[in-house]
Amino acid sequence: MTDLPAELTTGERIRILRERRGMSRPVLAGLVGRSPNWLKKIENGERDLKSITHLVRLAHALHVSDVATLTGDEVAIPADAVGKLSHASVTPIRAALHGVSFVGTPTIGPESPEALKGRVEGAWRLWHASQHQRTEVGALLPDLIRDAHVCIRAHQGDERRVAHAAAADLYRLVQRLLAHICEPELYWLALDRGRAHSEEADNPVSLALAAWSTAIGQRAAGFGEEAVQTDEAGMALLRDLLEEGDSDVLGVYGALNLQAAISCGLDGRSGEAERYLSAADQIASRLPSGYTHTPSAFDASNVAIHGVSVGVGLLTPGEALRRAETIAPHSVSSLERRSRLLLDIAAGHHQKHESAAGVHYLAAAHKVSPEGVRYVPFARGLARDLARSASGPLKADAVALAEAVGVAA
Repeated sequence: MTDLPAELTTGERIRILRERRGMSRPVLAGLVGRSPNWLKKIENGERDLKSITHLVRLAHALHVSDVATLTGDEVAIPADAVGKLSHASVTPIRAALHGVSFVGTPTIGPESPEALKGRVEGAWRLWHASQHQRTEVGALLPDLIRDAHVCIRAHQGDERRVAHAAAADLYRLVQRLLAHICEPELYWLALDRGRAHSEEADNPVSLALAAWSTAIGQRAAGFGEEAVQTDEAGMALLRDLLEEGDSDVLGVYGALNLQAAISCGLDGRSGEAERYLSAADQIASRLPSGYTHTPSAFDASNVAIHGVSVGVGLLTPGEALRRAETIAPHSVSSLERRSRLLLDIAAGHHQKHESAAGVHYLAAAHKVSPEGVRYVPFARGLARDLARSASGPLKADAVALAEAVGVAA
């Protein structure tokens, strides 16, 4: 199935592999959620295919194990699942999510909405400060979920709306923690709960944050275009408030632009990605010195970090690594974001076939936050790929790193 001449284009490879499997163009297009006309243009060379999301979907549908089979080794991305790792926190969080509407016993008695808000903000700060986010934050969440619902039921009017806003931020943290380590249904339950509480809060910032978290879920599920539309809807909720200069309004608006930039980058839309990055940078310049929006970690450094991610998504590793040179990793206060920056730098070097640098930066990401690497499929796939491609003295280090991350080389 993979004995294809090196000179073939990506579109020609897709057509040949499709025909070998006896698949019609409408069938293959349907499997990846696109139209037959879109696939026809790809196969005929009338349209470039730069979207990693669509390359991976096509590789799955055509039963090839690596995207390189479609691209002619231009970019190597394993298309078979590396395998999820679950986490001990999932079971008690699942129990809290499933039973919270029916079991109303608080752990500390009904508290004020402001106290609940403070506990949620503290949990978010711990998420960014901890090397072991899922373990430490996961231990707090089941009781916090139950207490949030008791708090909501104990108050009315404006106080209840404040409690709903705090619960919405809490469920966005639950969503972040559950990403990649639980069944999709549980992840989407957390996401939908956050959105519902934001609606009850009747607060434009909370509603915009619901759009932010929903777009993250849509992108993770492979719906990049829909994710950008959701980001835009969230921005529209805040646009009339920007002139007032409220830090949280600016922070959420900037975070929405960054998420849109990432989605466009993964879909190969470089112009749009750069436009959203530029808008986020302009917003960051208006923030007070030292301000960071807690849930999204949006600030000036976060714009630069997302610029690296966009470069990796666009398969322009040279540009990604050039941007990374402007960032001092130790200056990134969020350990989760610092680990992701180092992971993206490792991915950029891997795209350039610089295995030694890839292993070095992936090891650095793992050192900053073992859980920030171990539970992310993209990182696990990169670790496995580096272990397979490394040779000579580097091989032992690459294999040891893959084993530390939890994948077999």
